[in-house]
Amino acid sequence: MLTVSVIQRGKYGGRLIKTLSTITPFTIKTAEVPEILPDFIEDAGQIVDELEKRDIFNCDLLITYSLHPDITSAIVDLAAISGVKAIIIPAAAFRCDVTHDRRIAKKYNVDLRIEDVCCSIEPGESEVINEFTAYIGKPELDITTENGLIKNVKVLRCAPCGSTLYGAEEIIGLKEKEAPSAIGLAIQHYPCRAVRGTKDGIHTSARIHKEAVEKALDC
Repeated sequence: MLTVSVIQRGKYGGRLIKTLSTITPFTIKTAEVPEILPDFIEDAGQIVDELEKRDIFNCDLLITYSLHPDITSAIVDLAAISGVKAIIIPAAAFRCDVTHDRRIAKKYNVDLRIEDVCCSIEPGESEVINEFTAYIGKPELDITTENGLIKNVKVLRCAPCGSTLYGAEEIIGLKEKEAPSAIGLAIQHYPCRAVRGTKDGIHTSARIHKEAVEKALDC
């Protein structure tokens, strides 16, 4: 069974921890980095040392919401050296040093995922990521209908923030043809942390959920 470590920063990471605790059998470890940080940190060693004291790097999968290139790179370095098999960095590539982190991941054979929206995570070649995405990642639904209405929605794979569970409840009782658009709207109303005000971010999350309903209904 997987051990998943989640590094939080302020409000970021809390919903993932709740989702993991609710729908997965994984062992979960948590730690935090300071919410208020300078734009540039020459030496992130002290912050990473505090994380190490929490045994956060003794895991199969590390998900870091550190959201700071200097800290994230230091976390990736120590995680890779410590034998972490997979790392997920949410909240867009501009929050990390992509070149550095990918180089370290390649050197230590770590499956590194840098995601703009975490509801796009799909299975791959890594056993760790595949076990994780058996529960969490790109939404997958099983929908039962009756007389053209949505009777029941079973969440087979949930977005990390838990929005899929919310969206599934919102479309029960709707007409089949209304459900795809309705879940997309529901996801945008859910307090998702994805970027707003651009064509990507929250709109990508909405589209992914809309497509999950269409696939389940074979539209």
